[in-house]
Amino acid sequence: VSFHKYGEYFPGTGDLRDIGAGRGKYYSLNFPLRDGIDDQSYEGIFVPVMSRVMELYQPSAVVLQCGADSLSGDRLGCFNLTLKGHAKCVEFMKRYNLPLMLLGGGGYTIRNVARCWTYETAVALDQEIPNELPYNDYFEYFGPDFKLHIAPSNMSNQNTSEYMDKIRSRLLENLRMLPHAPGVQMSDIPEDSVDLNKDKEEEDGEDKDKRLGVKIMDKRVEPDNEFESGKSGNKNSVNHGETNGAGAEPMETGDS
Repeated sequence: VSFHKYGEYFPGTGDLRDIGAGRGKYYSLNFPLRDGIDDQSYEGIFVPVMSRVMELYQPSAVVLQCGADSLSGDRLGCFNLTLKGHAKCVEFMKRYNLPLMLLGGGGYTIRNVARCWTYETAVALDQEIPNELPYNDYFEYFGPDFKLHIAPSNMSNQNTSEYMDKIRSRLLENLRMLPHAPGVQMSDIPEDSVDLNKDKEEEDGEDKDKRLGVKIMDKRVEPDNEFESGKSGNKNSVNHGETNGAGAEPMETGDS
């Protein structure tokens, strides 16, 4: 699942119609966004889409990439998210109580990348941290306010309600094409079942300097017709020219 800027923007992939192919069809979900999306709009699409994905797919673990190029003021990005709006995604995915791996990603205003991942690490660990930055070797990079959180800009949000509703509805429709997560009934193996590894263990445990047992030697006997060309099958012990079974044709031995 990917929520991203799309249209005349690197790498040029991630169209709504990019849904995967072959056995992976409908397993790729792309939500193409326009410039200026803010905290409220982003949460309004992330929550319903990811709720449905989690309901249908029922993963046993989640990998969440927290790219910081969606923050307001990024040198290359063109969104308008704050740290708190960005971290709402982490907060939401934590509610599922599944193993959660957080990854970095894009982000080209370095001081804001550091702010973002510091704050989201705190969110992941359920820790409160102050907005005042402690003095450090890179303190001057965080001026002029020297605060943790950033304010959104006044850029316009080009993601209209009509556009967002249309894309969201289309994605949810695509999700309906996914098969529900399979349920497999687990049961214990009966105690008297055949141990498929027993024979192999017996053979491996044999002393190589002693004569092998009859049981193991019988396994190594090759059928009489192992390397014969022509029709396959074990030879009848009475008629060596026929295979077992009624109406069998003479065995071709290849003799001239």
